[in-house]
Amino acid sequence: MVVAAHQAQFLPYLGFFNKMKNCDMFVLLDDVQFVKNEWHNRNRIRTKYGWQWLTVPVIHNFGQLIKDVKINNKTKWRHKHLQAFITNYSKAKHFEDYIGFLKETYEKEWTKLIDINLHFIFFIANELEIKTPIVFSSELGIKPTRTQRLIDICKKLGADTYLSGGGGYYYLVFSLFRQARIRLKFQNYVYPRYTQQYEGFVPYLSAIDLILNYGKEGCKFI
Repeated sequence: MVVAAHQAQFLPYLGFFNKMKNCDMFVLLDDVQFVKNEWHNRNRIRTKYGWQWLTVPVIHNFGQLIKDVKINNKTKWRHKHLQAFITNYSKAKHFEDYIGFLKETYEKEWTKLIDINLHFIFFIANELEIKTPIVFSSELGIKPTRTQRLIDICKKLGADTYLSGGGGYYYLVFSLFRQARIRLKFQNYVYPRYTQQYEGFVPYLSAIDLILNYGKEGCKFI
């Protein structure tokens, strides 16, 4: 069995969902340390002039886990996000198919970052026809960090193979996987070019860009 794991990010990019599709069990790391202004609480969408950030403002303490981080609802971030989608995607082929979902999402006053992150992750996975079972790391009761944490996750779930993102090549300790008799594979995802609504192509955006342009047909790019 192949297991993959990834931090529970906000509006993840296509590589996140490619990893989810190509494993037998996907672990959402919700009990790892939150890092502000990386991918945990922000991501990028397409604009006429390139791209822009969508950021969820948060209230957090250093060392806090992703699952415990609260959203700062004193700002009008939900209105800004929704207007950004309307402004930049109103002419996208499948915008009308998803504007209802986006309005419903941003009408809700979210309390925790993890909740809106999961809301988008599950929705996008469903639209891309990804059926891989998902487990939360916080439910597994595993304490070690880095490489040993991933090995223990594999053991807990009965996996014989761990699928890592390409960046894992630079920080995972290969010898620990060999000692545990767990095969280590690396994701080799070539980011696809697809037709966006503006001239030119901007890669590494949130997967929501593909959804708004292709709808469920976006699954062929995963």
